[in-house]
Amino acid sequence: MRPDIGYAALAFMAREPGMGHWLVIDLEATTDDGGWPVTEMEIIEIGASLVTREGREVDHFQRFVRPRRRPQLTPFCRELTHISQASVDSAAPFPEVWARFERWLGHHRGQLQAWVSWGDYDRQQLLQEWQHHHLDSLLRTLPHINLKQRFAKARHLQRPTGLNGALQLAGMHFCGQQHRALEDARNTARLLPLSLPESR
Repeated sequence: MRPDIGYAALAFMAREPGMGHWLVIDLEATTDDGGWPVTEMEIIEIGASLVTREGREVDHFQRFVRPRRRPQLTPFCRELTHISQASVDSAAPFPEVWARFERWLGHHRGQLQAWVSWGDYDRQQLLQEWQHHHLDSLLRTLPHINLKQRFAKARHLQRPTGLNGALQLAGMHFCGQQHRALEDARNTARLLPLSLPESR
């Protein structure tokens, strides 16, 4: 996977307002009170919003994923994500869901500029899942943008803030249910135009 790109490259990619699409991804994963290391977590929901540079959604993807190592969600995880045990029990395992995602993504590959996440967790979790299941991905060919860091730099913050805090700083309110993958991705996408270098 190509690393988080520098400002100069990002400025070049963002130069034309109508140029290409940006893929915003958010993952929900197994966890418990106090948190687990990424190596112990498994994806239970994938949400992706394909947007223009201005943050307008042109397509989206959402699927639940059935975890393998710890199939039973903790009460903390269910409360945090509002994802029910029944939703993951009836879902396909990660390799099947990811194959569907790749087919969906393939329809847009000619327009993709980069993929985006709020922070670096989603990138790390996907790398782990790909390695564990011996999978490849179109995302490996795209640069990754850590929008949490980009927003902090654009706003000259001393340290990065959470998604909800960033929205509030931008004069926005979170739309939808927090800690659900597609809603988190869509709200992250709202901050994309405020985090990219200005187009010319």
